[in-house]
Amino acid sequence: MVNLFNSYLYNPLLNFLIYLYHNFSFGDIGIAVILLTVLVRIVLFPVFYKGAKDQAIMQKIAPKLKEIQVKHKDDKEKQVKETMALYKDHKVNPFSQIFLLLIQLPIMIAIFKIFSVGIKTISNLNPYFLGFVDLTQKNLILVLIAAALQFYQTKLMLPKTDKNAKDLSPAEKMGKQMMYIGPVMTVLIFSSLPSVISLYWLTFSAFSVIQQIVINKRLNINQELKEEGKKMGIE
Repeated sequence: MVNLFNSYLYNPLLNFLIYLYHNFSFGDIGIAVILLTVLVRIVLFPVFYKGAKDQAIMQKIAPKLKEIQVKHKDDKEKQVKETMALYKDHKVNPFSQIFLLLIQLPIMIAIFKIFSVGIKTISNLNPYFLGFVDLTQKNLILVLIAAALQFYQTKLMLPKTDKNAKDLSPAEKMGKQMMYIGPVMTVLIFSSLPSVISLYWLTFSAFSVIQQIVINKRLNINQELKEEGKKMGIE
């Protein structure tokens, strides 16, 4: 398993980073990191788009799911059957987020290994980003920018609502909590790591913000949620 990981993920990504550094980054490892991150996100765009789309649809049908749960609270078999039928009607996979995580995890591990170990093997490496940010050292400013972008991206994912906190569904409450928990975890974890990893996460989060804006416009999430709520008698 380790050999497969190194042969098909870690080594190709490391070699690609080295190639970008020597040919397209003007001798700036920070620019090479940004280029690698953007290219990885572009390759994975279809996966992220599918995950975001399914999440948006799940938010839209949440009132209907709750209605099914209440209606068939004493008949679990009927509840499961109607729930699966609802998923099928809306062409949504409730497990897409898990699938997305499973795809991301080995890539994240490979990226972390590259920036913590592999990057040290690059010959004649210039560790400075834009000539003054030493990416081998910690940098709280990059961490805070990354956390702010992560907060904004999570906020974009959540539908606008005028509901009181007590009226939110468990999924909506979880989304609200993650909007704050995620950035806090980013600060706690990345503030003690070399800033090259923080730069990767900052770029990743910035791309995620742009991607989420595009997805929201394509899916017209908030308008669909509003119209669906009106159909169900929900303001």
